[in-house]
Amino acid sequence: MTVANVETPSSPKLPEELVASVPFLLKRLGFAAKDKSMAAYERAGLHPYHHAVLAVLDEGSRETQGAIADALGYDRGQLVGLLDELEERGHVERRRDPADRRRHIVRLTPDGKRALAELRKLARELESEFLASLDEDERAQLHALLLRLAQQHLPRCAPSVPSA
Repeated sequence: MTVANVETPSSPKLPEELVASVPFLLKRLGFAAKDKSMAAYERAGLHPYHHAVLAVLDEGSRETQGAIADALGYDRGQLVGLLDELEERGHVERRRDPADRRRHIVRLTPDGKRALAELRKLARELESEFLASLDEDERAQLHALLLRLAQQHLPRCAPSVPSA
């Protein structure tokens, strides 16, 4: 079943039972955020998945294709396709790992760093537009609450444990 995500002021009102449901609202807002994001990234010529890959590489701690896929929870085959696209655009380079010829080391290029800066700007603009009805304190509170829920339900969002 596909849910139409076009909301207009003249759209029929949803049942109050649904509007009173936090999971329902999170789901519908997630659809709306995704739709707006996908359109904006498409206009920029990239995809949110590309942004995520570039952000992981910018951290510098995960350089193998497998480590990148694991960090993002992406299928390794899906990641190869994303890396192919990023490599074609000159945003990343892949080389065989001299220590293990079966692995590829992936590095962000200077063009990739510039693209990431543009994607970060785009993401900030999308967030600002999406959260326009909230003031800065409300935005911080919303983020803190969502982060707490994410840490409970999405282990990848848990804070990093400092190494001893």
